[in-house]
Amino acid sequence: MKFHYYLLINPTAGGGKGQKVGKQIISLMEEKQLKFTVIQTKYPSHEAEIASELTASVLLSWEAKEDSVFFPLLIVIGGDGTLHQVINYLTNQIPIAYIPAGSGNDFARSLGFLQSPAKILEDILQTSNPRKLSVLSCYEKNSGIHSLCVNNIGVGVDAAVVHATNHSNAKKQLNMYKLNALSYVKTALGVLFRQKGFPISIECNHQSYHFEHAFLCTATNHPYFGGGVKIAPMANVYESGVELVVVERLPMLKIFYLIILLGLQRHVNSKYFYHFKANRIHLETFSKQFLQKDGEDSSKASYDFILSSQKQLFWF
Repeated sequence: MKFHYYLLINPTAGGGKGQKVGKQIISLMEEKQLKFTVIQTKYPSHEAEIASELTASVLLSWEAKEDSVFFPLLIVIGGDGTLHQVINYLTNQIPIAYIPAGSGNDFARSLGFLQSPAKILEDILQTSNPRKLSVLSCYEKNSGIHSLCVNNIGVGVDAAVVHATNHSNAKKQLNMYKLNALSYVKTALGVLFRQKGFPISIECNHQSYHFEHAFLCTATNHPYFGGGVKIAPMANVYESGVELVVVERLPMLKIFYLIILLGLQRHVNSKYFYHFKANRIHLETFSKQFLQKDGEDSSKASYDFILSSQKQLFWF
């Protein structure tokens, strides 16, 4: 089967890593004399516009592969935020390939392919059929907005850390020196002291739960968040359903102890740690908190979510 590859490149991803990886992939594809088109983002959220245009005019569902001499395959080169933007403008029957070039790359980590860009490209070129992976589906009842996430959706301290990190000059400076994780850790230490507990309610598996002092509340598609932190070891990107992790507010000294347990992957045994899994979870907050979706942050608000999962075709 022949392909026409559409390279959607975010050159600013990972503090400029997207541009470097993009150039490398273009060079390799030229050497292999492949048929491809390069499209680069030029401003924030441009990738969403590009994906929407490609979906309407170029890209095909996998079921329609026999109708095309050169099947149009989209390859995204950027970070998790880039992938998040793109996937929300594709149908779940359009396959997507991904070459990570961001700061965290948690989605690629969950799939075990943090190899060199050349190796990932070779795997893409050798693939003959897409695979079905789970992505998070989030319906916000207050706004009526539906969105998909490849990594996680967080309310509370993780979202506050993402918000502070994304709006910090330190992130850009540390990215330049390939010290991406330090920007997250540096900001996290400050946020930990400021984040207060907040009330939430959860409905899943025909049961209702209420937490008066939630500290972290994260729905995740796989084990990782924050650039490699294994918050939910039990999660699996190949399985359907939603994994929801809740951590209650605890004294500061115990927070640092919990962080140590997190490093040892023993935090799931803490009495402050709660884990839920269901095909559908209703989550409601009762105070204004920051929200993050795949590292893309939103301003403080109260939220009322219906969380589920759906399958998306990935090419690797």
